[in-house]
Amino acid sequence: MTAEDEIGIDVACARWNDTLPGCQALSHVAAVAAVAAARTEPGSPIFPLGARSVEASIMLTDDAAVRELNRDYRGKDAPTNVLSFSALEDEDGSMPDRITLPEGAPVVLGDVVVALETTVGEAAAEGKSTADHLSHLIVHGILHLLGCRHETETEAEYMEGLETRILREMGIADPYSRAEGK
Repeated sequence: MTAEDEIGIDVACARWNDTLPGCQALSHVAAVAAVAAARTEPGSPIFPLGARSVEASIMLTDDAAVRELNRDYRGKDAPTNVLSFSALEDEDGSMPDRITLPEGAPVVLGDVVVALETTVGEAAAEGKSTADHLSHLIVHGILHLLGCRHETETEAEYMEGLETRILREMGIADPYSRAEGK
């Protein structure tokens, strides 16, 4: 993370603070870790940041708000754990090879939105702490903003490997080992 990076965290649902005190700081740490990894990941599909500063927004909200966003933007009338809205994607969903910005202007990555009830429920069902699961979802969402996908097996293997490495560096166990019985 450069000194100029801006990661804004909006706790739009106060129950996040009751459920996971420190959720704002935890989200910030996870986002910073994902951005730092993007800067150093050689030969990846991640949008090249180099030393350029970034801006991203994270909103911690409830299932009802995420359900509405999921319905309006993805055509799926159901809550989900995390949504990412990339400011870098072209209309066809592809990432540009490069962008031209004025000197010193940050790269605006976009927004990540996390649903409280789904996150807490998944963490409990998978035997994880809510803090570790939230960190994983933030890393996952930021990587989506940077162009990582999991539509194909190759993309999924790459993204899951990168997520696992970032989380390991944060002291968090491989989130996929439990899910797939690894």
